[in-house]
Amino acid sequence: MKSIVCSALALALTGSAAFAQDALPQQNNDWFTAAQAELARKAAVQPITKKARNVILLVADGNGVGTNYATRLFDGQQKGNFGDENVLAHETFPHLALAKTYNVNAQTPDSAGTGTAMHTGVKTKAGVIGVDETLNRGDCSQVEAATIANAAEVFSAMGKSVGVISTARLTHATPASAYAHAADRNFEDNSKLPEGCAVPDIAAQMIEAMMDGKIDIALGGGRRHFLPKDVTDEEGKGGKRTDGKNLIEDARAAGVQYVHDDETFKAAKLDGTPVLGLFESSHMKYEADRTGEPSLAEMTEAAIKALQTNDEGFFLTIEAGRVDHANHDGNLARVVRDGVAFADAVAKADELTNDEDTLIIVTADHEHAIAFQGYAGRGSDILGLSMKIDPAGVKALDEPNLAADGKPYTTVGYLNGTGTILTEDQDWFGTRPALTQEQAIDLDYVQQALIPMSSETHSGEDVAIYAKGPFAHLLNGTVEQNLVFHIMQHAASAE
Repeated sequence: MKSIVCSALALALTGSAAFAQDALPQQNNDWFTAAQAELARKAAVQPITKKARNVILLVADGNGVGTNYATRLFDGQQKGNFGDENVLAHETFPHLALAKTYNVNAQTPDSAGTGTAMHTGVKTKAGVIGVDETLNRGDCSQVEAATIANAAEVFSAMGKSVGVISTARLTHATPASAYAHAADRNFEDNSKLPEGCAVPDIAAQMIEAMMDGKIDIALGGGRRHFLPKDVTDEEGKGGKRTDGKNLIEDARAAGVQYVHDDETFKAAKLDGTPVLGLFESSHMKYEADRTGEPSLAEMTEAAIKALQTNDEGFFLTIEAGRVDHANHDGNLARVVRDGVAFADAVAKADELTNDEDTLIIVTADHEHAIAFQGYAGRGSDILGLSMKIDPAGVKALDEPNLAADGKPYTTVGYLNGTGTILTEDQDWFGTRPALTQEQAIDLDYVQQALIPMSSETHSGEDVAIYAKGPFAHLLNGTVEQNLVFHIMQHAASAE
């Protein structure tokens, strides 16, 4: 038996040597030559260990590996291809890691805890902002003792300019974690503060940070949290504040430029004068519905041009907040369109900066309960029905796969949400709604889901981190999410 094994091993080694010396039979295969070219590109990558003048963190809220995959296919299919061969802007970055996203008290995280991890370097509880895990959510009396330094404070202390961008409200969890300290993410204005709370609300903290030079440009939604209840904004919508403070007017009186729509945004001076952009009463519009307000890429470009006026460099945090909201709604058509808008913002940030002096990190705070259902042939519309594999060709057949109930199903679904197929007092089998391709690809279609929920939930799996620039090579393997901050600070303070 031993001699047989030895003979087999010798034959294998001989064959390997022969293949190493002679051409492999697959050497002219397109997949083989493409992989060889990619190998050469990767072999040429060298770490950049110079000090980072600028640091840009781009976070697509809820854009885990699965959501990113759906966006990749949608973008590629919109360009007339199968979709899976497509490469999004951040997917070209040379360095990659996986982040563990849990909060200290939550296996499946929330964005306040994950945002705080990335903007302070400390993991904390779900629902709290800019504080450590010793604070009990909602207890204002514990904020002072639990406060930790955030990105706006750290990078402005280095002499850098700071920018905060979000398509959500600027007072929402992820952007707020860059500059605020709060016992609860819901303390966006004073009306939600508990009686006797001595800690200012999140909107008030943002304006204070702008006045103190800790934020130089802030662009996003959330106008209502800066205005009193008896004041209406430019769109006729009322404020939320009950303390009578008009924070927008306070900012303007301090010399901050205020912009609220496309026209005023384009007229803003990008010369280092602080800019406050509030484009909606609540969240900005989904990309699919956007009118009268700038895109995420346009806000990114404006912010970089404004922040580049500082010789000491800048820190810029950018959130595509509405990827998350569309996932919560189970509305994949809007998820992927906001996902593409995020990729456009990544491309714009990369275009306007230099790899030698700018660290760019692209990631997500968490994933959603999104599910990819087999067995879809290549080219099946990522928004549509799962089509059968063609055994004789490449492109999917024009014939849907059928579930055990005899009905077609979409390529993508959710494990829970408002699109549930389970209803009260109903046996699901055989009663699942029939579905056509036309229905499935409609902009407003809500994907079918399993568990009934009023809003689809986050999920707990790892998310990807894509990076390039100074010290980006330190992001590799599987890491705790709070390492992101430490890499950013290390790169910015390196000698």
